[in-house]
Amino acid sequence: MDFEQQSFVRSSKLLKSFWHVQRNLARYVQKTAMANDLSVPQFFLLKTIAPLGAVTQKQLGETIQLPKSTLSQAVDGLVQAELVMRQPVKDNRREMQLTISEKGKTLFETIRLQKGSIQQTMEKAIDTLTEEQYEELLAIHLKIATFLEKEATEQGECSK
Repeated sequence: MDFEQQSFVRSSKLLKSFWHVQRNLARYVQKTAMANDLSVPQFFLLKTIAPLGAVTQKQLGETIQLPKSTLSQAVDGLVQAELVMRQPVKDNRREMQLTISEKGKTLFETIRLQKGSIQQTMEKAIDTLTEEQYEELLAIHLKIATFLEKEATEQGECSK
């Protein structure tokens, strides 16, 4: 097998591996979100806001990278469910500060401990790895993600 063909086979195997992991993660995320009366975007927002306590909607959008309409709709749903509180930022009335409510903290903790949730499942999966394997996996993922972001930026496809 020549180098070009070997490279193609390696990249194909890696893509298939990522796709397989992503498909299974998506299944658990969907299951966890539905079990807690959340949409998938709402679930991701809650998981992002809860550990921080508070974040601006702009910062949240940059972190999660959802389309603005999806972000706004998900935030609205979390506010209506009283899981998140929204108020204008003091120095910039056009910017909105999102703060996790007590009800949101309780739901976040419930999800974290929920049997069969994405959180519990990932914790079990991570427990099968040594600390060295875990750290190496994170480093490899960061290296690949950084490379892909750099390539996309150079091709004018994204700004991160």
